[in-house]
Amino acid sequence: MLTKKKPTCEQIIDTMPAPFVVIDRDYHILAANRAYLEHYGIDAEAVVGRCCHEVSHHSPVPCSKNGEQCPLEDVFDSGRPSRVTHVHFDAEGQEEYVQLQAAPILDENGEVMYMGEYIQVQAQPTDNDAMLVGRSPAFLRMTSLLQRVAPTPSTVLLLGESGVGKEKVAEYIHFYSPRRNGPLVVVDCGMLGDSLIESELFGYEKGAFTGAHGRKKGLFEAANGGTLFIDEIGELPLTLQTKLLRVLESGSIRRIGGNEYVKVDVRIVAATNRDVQRLVAEGQFRQDLYYRLSAFPVAIPPLRQRREDIVALAEHFLAGLPGGQRHIPLPTAVMEKLLGYDFPGNIRELRNILERAVILAGDEELRPEHIVLTEDGSATAMAPNDDHLLHRRGRLTDALVREALERTNGHRAQAAHLLHVSERTLYRYIQRMRNEA
Repeated sequence: MLTKKKPTCEQIIDTMPAPFVVIDRDYHILAANRAYLEHYGIDAEAVVGRCCHEVSHHSPVPCSKNGEQCPLEDVFDSGRPSRVTHVHFDAEGQEEYVQLQAAPILDENGEVMYMGEYIQVQAQPTDNDAMLVGRSPAFLRMTSLLQRVAPTPSTVLLLGESGVGKEKVAEYIHFYSPRRNGPLVVVDCGMLGDSLIESELFGYEKGAFTGAHGRKKGLFEAANGGTLFIDEIGELPLTLQTKLLRVLESGSIRRIGGNEYVKVDVRIVAATNRDVQRLVAEGQFRQDLYYRLSAFPVAIPPLRQRREDIVALAEHFLAGLPGGQRHIPLPTAVMEKLLGYDFPGNIRELRNILERAVILAGDEELRPEHIVLTEDGSATAMAPNDDHLLHRRGRLTDALVREALERTNGHRAQAAHLLHVSERTLYRYIQRMRNEA
């Protein structure tokens, strides 16, 4: 009786439809399947024996040395599978987002001998503004956390100053999660009054209150199967904090005026630029809700802590501005001026500065004098009689917004400072005023 020869490792992994590699403890690629070689446009001789970080990241050092989560190190340290999202280079040398599913290959004693890594190329965002831009250590530390949490169902709390890009981070989490094909719904608690927030979030039944002429589904139901991004959550009234906690614990909501509970499958990403722990100490934020939301907190670094990213961000914004493309690459003198500034308004301020600069430059070359900065690198000081706006405890109204804009001659950043809201919140409110006009 003839004994059939067992298939080789290469023959087995060639049956896999997506790129797959086997890697040893020292980062060396031992085998790559046909799908891997075709995707990256290389021969087996050109990849086997080389380090995975050299091939995938074009880097002489492991990805963990650049602030990213290394699945190989995870697998050999824990003996368990690991899943992360990384940026690799494709066959044309262009960046592509991939999800890596790594698993241990054990020897007869149950010890990790090799790692098998399955590579799934992710669909790329069609809107360039949805991409996170940067390579600084602070940025990579943040994205390492995002890569860990995005594929999970965990609630995420985004913390950071106004203008650091919390909504873009929420978009990143949603896009690289299993919910990417579901809706991403945004609600800004700093923009709505107490009654409006409740009806927006939970919806209402016909006759629930004056003007409720029919049933309306709330944003929790609109986000079913996807992600609900709750911005400025520090502004959420205490009564609604209780209802939000109940949703997080039960997975169901009840519309205003309704008797039945409706099950919802929603992932919560919340954000604030306020000190939530101080709000808890002052009795303005429920401690149990804070603990529930902060299961996975992510601190988004201010731009002054990631100066290495300023030029890349500036050119990214210029590429999306009418007439901005011709100013890339940035002249050296312009780069020096930008790098010497602290950006108290963070990424949003950088974008506004560049938008103004392109307009001022017109058909000329972009020069340092087109980059208009505040003299002391901080927000413009407000007059003493602005106190009632700056320290308001109510919600935005049309009258307050108009008053703030009049006092600041239409300067949105200064008006937002007067109103004690983020510029993004003010922008959304102004858009709503225009739509209702």
